[in-house]
Amino acid sequence: MNYNLRISPEGTKDYLFKECTAVNYVCKKIEKVFINHQFHQVITPGLEFYDLFSGESCGISQESMFKTTDNSGRIVVVRPDSTLPIARMVTTRLQNEVFPVRLYYNQPVYRNNPGLTGRPNEIMQLGVELIGSTGKRADIEVITTAVESLSAVSDDFRLEIGHSMIFNALSDELEASESQKEQIKTYIENKNYSALNDCLDQLVQNETTSAIRSLPSLFGGDEVFEKAEKIIKSEKALQAIEYLKSLYQMLQSLSLGDKLSLDLGLVQRNEYYSGIVFSGYIHGYGDAVLSGGRYDKIFDKTDMPMGAAGFAININHIAEKARYNSRKNLPEVLVFAKSDDSVMKAVEYTSKLVKEGVKAQFSDLTDEKEAREFAEKLGIKEFEVI
Repeated sequence: MNYNLRISPEGTKDYLFKECTAVNYVCKKIEKVFINHQFHQVITPGLEFYDLFSGESCGISQESMFKTTDNSGRIVVVRPDSTLPIARMVTTRLQNEVFPVRLYYNQPVYRNNPGLTGRPNEIMQLGVELIGSTGKRADIEVITTAVESLSAVSDDFRLEIGHSMIFNALSDELEASESQKEQIKTYIENKNYSALNDCLDQLVQNETTSAIRSLPSLFGGDEVFEKAEKIIKSEKALQAIEYLKSLYQMLQSLSLGDKLSLDLGLVQRNEYYSGIVFSGYIHGYGDAVLSGGRYDKIFDKTDMPMGAAGFAININHIAEKARYNSRKNLPEVLVFAKSDDSVMKAVEYTSKLVKEGVKAQFSDLTDEKEAREFAEKLGIKEFEVI
């Protein structure tokens, strides 16, 4: 027997009844938020040319992409990200649109994650892109949409915000190789204090290494700004902190309390981001279920340089943890046809009940005893015989 006939590829899974109900519930709730904010849906191909993701600002390693070739021998990848394909689409298909444009997507992405990490290779994502707009107002719009999206599916969530230029500015002043800087960024992102200190101990000790050493601990509320301004001396980093402070103060009007916090150690995929960055979490799941920020750089090398910001939500994990009623779609009535002569009457009666708002289901079983047992096992309260 070929064992592969009985399993799905590593990092993927089948979604069954309750799981599908949860995914659909989460998607509908979040899409309603997007639509209310006037974002419009787009769909990009599942296959894209590798060239689209090979740039320095992509932030996706080539090892994490699933690759193949087309009929002409060109390298194509299974979509590892939705933002870059949407940027391609905007610069080719939407050149004549009035900007800014508000777009959203609901489609999976595929990442070849290392084995045993527990992270899926197929990730169902919902996300928005606000393209053609820069500045504080655009950043506020994207963040408030993220907050509403999380609150639509979870009562217990938190959103952490930071700024990519804080680490970038310090990194530019750091006397270290590119590989060392990449290691440092990973240690900060993972809040691995021990490994970060060991790495920094090998470098020249100055104000910059001291500031970078402190980044993972600079998280919390307003007090973070005071701490950061005492530690960080880089002018560019301080400018980013000042911008973040004004943004954070504006967001206080949302009365989110401890659901909104600061994290100056947010450095994920900094090649990709050029301004604010933020991550969202829900209770009971350790990894971020939402990530986003400003990524103006992706348009820098196109014929249409402009600002862009947005975020992506990992539906897989929210569906596992968010509130939903997995049994709400069970029928209230099971309709059984006593004989073949009454089948059409039973079908018509079922349709009539459905039109009246009753959750009714026609039974295709031919034995009444089996049909009653079926209803009992599922918990269907009413059983009608026609």
